[in-house]
Amino acid sequence: MAGRACAPTSYAKAVGALTRSLLAALAALLVLSTGAAGTAAPPRTDPSTTGKIADPPEWAEAWAARLSLEQRIGQLLIVGFDGLRPPGWLRSALRSGRLSGTVLFRGNIGSKGELRALSGSLREASHGGALISVDQEGGLVRRVPFAGPVRAQSEQGSAQRVKRIARANGRRLRQFGFNVNFAPVADVPAGRQSDIFPRAFSGPQSVVARKVVAALQGYREGRVAAAVKHFPGLGAAPRNTDDAAVVIHRSSRELRRIDLVPFAAAIAANVELIMVSHATYTGLDPDRIASQSRTVLQGVLRNELHYDGAVVTDALEARAALGSHSVERAAERSLVAGCDLLLMTRPSSYRPTFERVLSRALASPGVRRRVRESAARVLTLKRGLGLQLPRPGRQ
Repeated sequence: MAGRACAPTSYAKAVGALTRSLLAALAALLVLSTGAAGTAAPPRTDPSTTGKIADPPEWAEAWAARLSLEQRIGQLLIVGFDGLRPPGWLRSALRSGRLSGTVLFRGNIGSKGELRALSGSLREASHGGALISVDQEGGLVRRVPFAGPVRAQSEQGSAQRVKRIARANGRRLRQFGFNVNFAPVADVPAGRQSDIFPRAFSGPQSVVARKVVAALQGYREGRVAAAVKHFPGLGAAPRNTDDAAVVIHRSSRELRRIDLVPFAAAIAANVELIMVSHATYTGLDPDRIASQSRTVLQGVLRNELHYDGAVVTDALEARAALGSHSVERAAERSLVAGCDLLLMTRPSSYRPTFERVLSRALASPGVRRRVRESAARVLTLKRGLGLQLPRPGRQ
């Protein structure tokens, strides 16, 4: 792993393991006592070590095992659509359990009454089990014009104020039928030249961590799952991954000292959902974007930071995710690497992605195991939100 000059002795390994445990305990204690993450960097381990990744709860694994393979795959898929009403194919996919939920954009949102009718239709089709998500950060990214926050994260003030804003926003979003918000941004900008600067919380990593935790707590009180993004951090990205391939050249030490701090704090605060970025991080995995990297997802996020919740991709139609590949190929790579929810913004992406994952799962026991594990994590997320879980064979 980058940043290590030589193999440590057995004694050094033992000391290192003890230090990592103490740092993890300290991070959790700081969150519990102050709602903050403190200034300590997250524990540093070697992603190549074979630490036990926390499995989904036994009840969720048992529930997923009862579902058909098609239903398990459906639990991993979120897709957007056009217009103010859900099309027939989408309602049918929700009804049969072959789609987990949807993401709404400005073009889906008319009046308040129309939005309530839309979300009601989605709930009815899914028997009360749909993830209904939105990007509602505030400022530049605000899809629902009659919900907050109006101000961007950089202008939301102290952690206490961030929590109040998130709580009010969560309650408002829940009134309109949403149960997932792809916010807050947990990236630590490297300065005004950073593409994420206008959308991120202001301050150093310790301050950003406090505000991220405050936002999570506020949304939780508003009964909406927050998704911190964009792991492991886009603070040093000069471009948006929607528009271009992005390579971040920070060392593994810099990433752990700066970028991972807010995510470690969010994990200690039991964040429900983490969105992974499509950038390449040379300090972690120079060959694969984060959303397609086992080193990033299994090594750093699961083994090192001990996150056991659901992981959602950023939009799979992003240029950085596609490269020279199709959406369905990007989705397959993300699933195999360790993502649980595959986010597609275009309705045309749904069918080829479903069919690609189904084909690979039928051919590969390893892919079938990944599908089952991810489905169990999504079921855990849904139960935490009070949603109905899919029934085997329900049409």
